[in-house]
Amino acid sequence: MAIVITLSPELEALLRDKAAQRGQDVNFVASELLANLLEWEDHDLKEAVQGIERGLGDFDSGRFRSFQDFAEEQRSKYNLLADS
Repeated sequence: MAIVITLSPELEALLRDKAAQRGQDVNFVASELLANLLEWEDHDLKEAVQGIERGLGDFDSGRFRSFQDFAEEQRSKYNLLADS
């Protein structure tokens, strides 16, 4: 299936430069980059959902700390001033 995408002149130039650097067809490079981005996005979403699920599980199991404890740890770790 063919899909036509309109790119800005700047983005088109970057894509053509990348294809030239690789010695590959610009259509192949565009398709490869898009596939990689979609795969990364899917993986990133799955990791985010898993992290949220772990956090909710920790909370349900009583493994959590107060915001005040967290904030104090961050202030100490990064040498930040406490709010007045």
